[in-house]
Amino acid sequence: MNSFKLAVLSAVLLAAPARAELIKFATLAPEGTDAAKIMQAIDAELRAKTSGQLGFKFYLGGRQGDEKDMVRKIRLGQLQAGGFTGVGLGEIAPEVRVMDAPWLFRNSDEVDHVLKTFDADFRKDFENKGFVLLGWTEIGFIYVFTNTPVKAPIDMQKLKIWMWEGDPIAESAFKALDVHPIPLSITDVNTSLQTKLIDSVYSAPLYAIALQWTDKTKYIYNVPMANASGAVLVSKKAFDALPKDQQKLLLDVGAKHLSKLNALTREENRKALESLKAHGMIMTDTTPEQLRSYEALGRKARRELEGRLYSAELLDRVEKSLAEYRAKSGAAKAPKAAAK
Repeated sequence: MNSFKLAVLSAVLLAAPARAELIKFATLAPEGTDAAKIMQAIDAELRAKTSGQLGFKFYLGGRQGDEKDMVRKIRLGQLQAGGFTGVGLGEIAPEVRVMDAPWLFRNSDEVDHVLKTFDADFRKDFENKGFVLLGWTEIGFIYVFTNTPVKAPIDMQKLKIWMWEGDPIAESAFKALDVHPIPLSITDVNTSLQTKLIDSVYSAPLYAIALQWTDKTKYIYNVPMANASGAVLVSKKAFDALPKDQQKLLLDVGAKHLSKLNALTREENRKALESLKAHGMIMTDTTPEQLRSYEALGRKARRELEGRLYSAELLDRVEKSLAEYRAKSGAAKAPKAAAK
């Protein structure tokens, strides 16, 4: 009898499915956004290919707090993954914020070149801080939206421009311009535009529309300040606990879908810019000579961040790689080419 019971119990245990591994994932992106849909597509494919043994549990729309809260909770093991903008990435591996450095990139091809060239470096930076890179999630080129036209760097000094409180990237850019921004939480921007405490903001076009900042501004300065990056990261501890085949699957499926998100974001930003112009926003341009002045301003701003975010050695390598890429491809375009 005992032998019979033992045999039945063994059969039940063998037939029972293994416990599903759910990766608790948090992001500020709300339900229904492209970012949320892409993560849900990753989840669906993982579950399908592992018979439900690997997937995500989602906390969308900031349900787990801001990005600093998300980083803290991942380190405590309360979450295992997150979708981050540069703010969160700076909390984890400040070195990778070289991708957000002022006036570094002229177009998306250059962004892709640096990401490909320095992929191993960035992955190592994340892993040294206890995270695994699932994929990059670009936010886009950052434009200045104003209520008075800007045609040259000196015009920026006349603005009452907002700065995201505690953002070293924006701080270094404005310092190079000799601009004195008004630091505010992002939640205070709309009210401050209405009360005229500020008259200018900066953002990728897609998000400027979503945040309704374009309802309160009239001009777009066609010289992007930077390209804002983001990434999806998984706790290395949680990743290492997965079977090897699931680790590979997670990386492969994540890379495939997140590359689609980047392409989609770029297209949506392009459409957003065209829509704003079609609805009456005026894009101010500038002369080639003034555009060239941003080359020097960019070098000054980027060097200001050495030691605070990234090393001089890393910045040197990135700038050298970009120079070689431009020489090889003949890409002597002005910074405004990012909008094309």
